[in-house]
Amino acid sequence: MAGTEKKNLAAEVREFLSTRRARITPEQAGLPVYGGNRRVAGLRREEVALLAGMSVDYYVRLERGNLSGASDSVLEALAHALQLNEAERTHLYDLARASTPAGRRPTATSSRVRPTILRLLDSMTGVPAFVRNARFDVVAANALGRALYAPLFDSPLFAQRGPVNSARFLFLDPAAQDFWVDWDKGADDAVAFLRTETGRAPHDRALTDLIGELTTRSDAFAHRWARHDVKFHRSGVKNLRHPLVGDLALPYEALELPSDPGLRINFYTPEPDSPERQALDLLASWTTTGTVVPAAKD
Repeated sequence: MAGTEKKNLAAEVREFLSTRRARITPEQAGLPVYGGNRRVAGLRREEVALLAGMSVDYYVRLERGNLSGASDSVLEALAHALQLNEAERTHLYDLARASTPAGRRPTATSSRVRPTILRLLDSMTGVPAFVRNARFDVVAANALGRALYAPLFDSPLFAQRGPVNSARFLFLDPAAQDFWVDWDKGADDAVAFLRTETGRAPHDRALTDLIGELTTRSDAFAHRWARHDVKFHRSGVKNLRHPLVGDLALPYEALELPSDPGLRINFYTPEPDSPERQALDLLASWTTTGTVVPAAKD
């Protein structure tokens, strides 16, 4: 591992562990509190070490960014002490894996969509669907997906530069404030998803470049990035304000494509006879058929 990469990884580990420690109070951890003068917002290092069943010196070494050689039992104890959720626990393991020689191999993230996936998108005529990679590049969409996300596809951000990228749109195009009904939640989630990906694929240069660009160009992104939050992107409800059919609350699923590292297909399935279903049917009646494949580069 190059010196800069090692330094960056150590900083990532340090900030992740310290921010998780800072959010837990002794009361939440079941520890007694003596006196009223505490100089830290959350747990002290020695308190985390106590909860994890390790020496203070060893925990300090871990929080300084040295996860190399940490066993699964140590990581599990640390996850328990810091009350990590599933996404945070996975992120901790990803960081530990990246810290070991065997885990330093670059992780490929594809932007190429196989013909079978394109045919699947085309067959989903009543459902908006698109494929994106872990960097939020939208690499393919069916006609209804393209119509639903028209403000994204039509953004002037991508007139001269591709590929279409929903994170860039979210933070760099003012139109995103209108398109996302709850922009703050969308922004929080996007940053948490990207932070999760940095642990899984720490050597993805395009991902690093995207984060660097958004950090320097968007204070809103930089503020959220400093929180070190992580999150999985699997299912939920997307609240959008479409310029033609109005407000939509659309249940979505995000499914990873195991044969295509880093790619996932997102699709939206409103309840039958719901206002959202009627709005999508109206939107579908205005669209043409055929898969949209934006220009994309690996």
